[in-house]
Amino acid sequence: MNKKTSFLKKVVNLFSILGPGLITGASDDDPSGIATYSQAGAEFGFATLWTALITFPLMASIQGICARIGIVTSQGLAKTLKAHYPKPFLYLVILLSFPAIVLNIGADIQGMGAVTHLLFPAIPSFLFSLLFTLVLLIIIIKYSYQKVALILKWLCLILLSYLIVPFLVKPDWMTVSKSTLIPTIHLNKEFFSILVAILGTTISPYLFFWQATMEAEDRAHQKKTLVIDKTILGNMAADVNWGMFLSNLIMYFIILTAGAVLYKAGIKHIDTVDQAAKALEPLAGRLSYLLFALGVIGTGCLAIPVLAGSLSYMISESFDFRAGLDKKFNEARPFYFTIIISVVIGLGMEFLGVSPIDALLYTAILYGMTAPVMIALVLHIGNNKKIMGEFTNSRLSNFLGFTTLALMSFAAIALIYLQFR
Repeated sequence: MNKKTSFLKKVVNLFSILGPGLITGASDDDPSGIATYSQAGAEFGFATLWTALITFPLMASIQGICARIGIVTSQGLAKTLKAHYPKPFLYLVILLSFPAIVLNIGADIQGMGAVTHLLFPAIPSFLFSLLFTLVLLIIIIKYSYQKVALILKWLCLILLSYLIVPFLVKPDWMTVSKSTLIPTIHLNKEFFSILVAILGTTISPYLFFWQATMEAEDRAHQKKTLVIDKTILGNMAADVNWGMFLSNLIMYFIILTAGAVLYKAGIKHIDTVDQAAKALEPLAGRLSYLLFALGVIGTGCLAIPVLAGSLSYMISESFDFRAGLDKKFNEARPFYFTIIISVVIGLGMEFLGVSPIDALLYTAILYGMTAPVMIALVLHIGNNKKIMGEFTNSRLSNFLGFTTLALMSFAAIALIYLQFR
């Protein structure tokens, strides 16, 4: 076996073990996240590149704990919370998560419609938003978990388009390296606002629920042995780490692209992803613009099922509804109705005049309020021997987890202070 064949075999083997972690990480770079990263690069150039290095271990640790909870308990996070903790905790999380997720879905739908309208200007953006909504709902309702997961897994490859754009615009790589390795901090409201927004975008509570539930479902559908061994946990860790690595790599390259093109051209304010895409075309060329737009559409198709699915699992597990993407519509009506309602309400923002930037602001506030509570609960579950048995958190997981809790608590306080000052 030559080296090329051996390398390809390793790549295929790696891709075969990637699943819930990869999808979770990729869905984190949704259109609303892309708008946040584009604004960071447009307003501050390369100054926030270092955040990609800081957030990677934090994301990986929390998602890894959630994944282990799903594997060990064979159920979603909401069921675990309901069984072992006071119900008000769970209801509070649902109360804050429902509007946050719906607003996030709405912002993503609007972003996808607006970007596609730029590619086909003769067709109104709301028609594209409506089309994307219908197609995604049909796919979610009609196809089984295995097919939906496979579709989402291959959609992750679209994110690779963002790795190409910076090489087309040729930034100063020496400056890029310094900004990546040496943190830059500006002591003003605008810079701290964007830092808080980046934290809130990368570490979102709905992903905790999705990760745990998908691990449990993935384990059930692949008919894996009930005995949890090092191989299963090792594959899970690899899946989560690669998924979070891809997520942060894409975030890094979007900030890099916006810093190299928009900031350099004096374009300091980006409200929506279509503004970022449109601004790229005259400055970086048609190919860069098309790749950026394709990435927005692909990530929206990836993120919306995750957003709607995580909310539906959360509610179904809390109120003992039958749930699962493997179930047919007639077998899990409340589960699918929750998905339909959340996506339709999100689409309605297009017609109610709710701007994507306002939706992102409200989403960030709600996520910021929910995240510290959820991280604290996840850490407690991960260290609870009655639930986790011998698979409680390692010292490294706890260190990174409590660091994440401290940063997200600070972010929540700072976000509220900055917005209502």
